[in-house]
Amino acid sequence: MDGLQEQPYLMSFGTGGLYINESVDIARLHDDGDDWDATALRAQERGVFPVRKASSARRTVREIVNRLKHLSPEGLALLVDGNRSEQAALLWLATCRTYRFISEFAVEVLGDRFLSLRTGLSYSDFDAFLSAKEEWSPKLAALSASTRAKLRAVLFRLMREAEILSQDDRILGAMLSPRVLAIIDAENPEELRYFPGAERQAGRTG
Repeated sequence: MDGLQEQPYLMSFGTGGLYINESVDIARLHDDGDDWDATALRAQERGVFPVRKASSARRTVREIVNRLKHLSPEGLALLVDGNRSEQAALLWLATCRTYRFISEFAVEVLGDRFLSLRTGLSYSDFDAFLSAKEEWSPKLAALSASTRAKLRAVLFRLMREAEILSQDDRILGAMLSPRVLAIIDAENPEELRYFPGAERQAGRTG
């Protein structure tokens, strides 16, 4: 997570949701050691993301690939072969690895609120978090009102699809499978903090 703290805030996650089905399809097309650009091209040619506009398909495929490239070969293999909850967890992990803003929101807002038993989450929590971060980031401060609203809506959608947030916007305690736990534990145990309550599930807190 230290490396993420040195990254700029990329805010291109406003293209849609978690894209579970499309991400699995693209992961199936990727062979370990292959160039991800070649994988993205194959995905576009095979119509993995069927939309009317080719430009929209290219943009979405690029976004998915940008997240998938942050998963290890073991993570990608489980994404292809795992159950729906495992796939959602791995894609949330990939999204947090890709976007510093989302990883910090997961740790500083979701994690803290869950531990203090304040599990309700609202748009105002996002707004307060963004306002605090923009004091240190001119890029965040320059976001338009419409962009902020779009990013806020997409992040809530991502959290619901990742089973981090309930449909009525309550923060859910992590129930990670042993296979997902093993991957995170082997690669970076600190990333358990992206999942509310996961450290406790893994026996890492008293």
